[in-house]
Amino acid sequence: MSAKAARTKNAPEVAPAAAIADGAIRTAPSGNGEAEVLRRHAEEQFAEELHELAQADTKPRPPRWKLSPWAVSTYLLGGILDSGFVVTPKYIGNRRLMEVAVSTLATDRALLLLGVPGTAKSWVSEHLAAAISGDSTRLVQGSAGTSEEAIRYGWNYALLLAKGPSHEAIVPSPVMRAMRDGKIARVEELTRIPADVQDTLITILSEKTLPIPELNGEIQATKGFNLIATANNRDKGVNELSSALKRRFNTVVLPTPETADEEVEIVRRRVESLGRALELPAEPPGLEEIRRVVTVFRELRDGATGDGKTKVKQPSGTMSTAEAISVVNQGLALAGHFGDGTLRAGDLAAGLVGAVVKDPVQDRVVWLEYMETVVKERDGWKDLYRACRDVI
Repeated sequence: MSAKAARTKNAPEVAPAAAIADGAIRTAPSGNGEAEVLRRHAEEQFAEELHELAQADTKPRPPRWKLSPWAVSTYLLGGILDSGFVVTPKYIGNRRLMEVAVSTLATDRALLLLGVPGTAKSWVSEHLAAAISGDSTRLVQGSAGTSEEAIRYGWNYALLLAKGPSHEAIVPSPVMRAMRDGKIARVEELTRIPADVQDTLITILSEKTLPIPELNGEIQATKGFNLIATANNRDKGVNELSSALKRRFNTVVLPTPETADEEVEIVRRRVESLGRALELPAEPPGLEEIRRVVTVFRELRDGATGDGKTKVKQPSGTMSTAEAISVVNQGLALAGHFGDGTLRAGDLAAGLVGAVVKDPVQDRVVWLEYMETVVKERDGWKDLYRACRDVI
């Protein structure tokens, strides 16, 4: 194995088909002059991989793209370059879905990533922006309180009062900055944004222009600009997209992991990466404990046991892979700080109950029934049954 490959093999592994893309939280600079960051942006965390891909990339690149569509897909899905350098997978799942997402961004159509919570929509969005633009920070976080200014522009009111409307007084939104610089903009939770605010995107996406009526002018998008939006399909009916806005997007639906083995691998990689980042004083969890958590989540999510012989009631929550990662990660924290560092059933029990029982009445009945009919009767699961009974 080459030196580069060895370095990459030892780098943090991330399998984000269930990861949640949080913003980096910065603390005061450390003694060595570098800012200690809890979670670095993708383009910083995987800078070496992006550099090696750029060096090896000989395929055509769309205007202002840092990498070709082939290299962007390789960055997302992982692979080994001709030099022997190992690119770690950022998404474990259907290759064709990622190819469709990347090719969409090479056209004049925006991309909408749709799926249930915990299917890596935000994570994929961040890594697409990092690989294409080298910058994933042009982000609008959607919510019921998101205003037009967050998508279009605002004003520096001190300058506005002193000089009147001017280009200097404009406070550009992340979307405006992306248009100006020819980069990818990201809008998280699009269907959480009020419908009238959503529609401010229509002119931007169709005409590639942002009017500034106060200055009798406009900002025209530079080549390389495009937009990725994410939406939770469980929010259907909250703030429906208008038909005009829907037509501006190509939609890619991100599914839950297809097989148990795939989901176990996602959880294992992500938990190991988070454990290193958080410096948890616990051993990496064994595959058997991860498999038990994943099995519980998949069976409750699907409404049946893995062998299909027993029907089970479904809880009100989504039972996403992201929550499975949180359960294992919480268990590691308990094992490391209050145990002997080895993850056991007792460390997982509280997290499992908390993940399942979102409704204290309905979900509690579902969980108790599942424990009595499935967990209690399954070979090798008696310890998990007893631990969960202790905390329910």
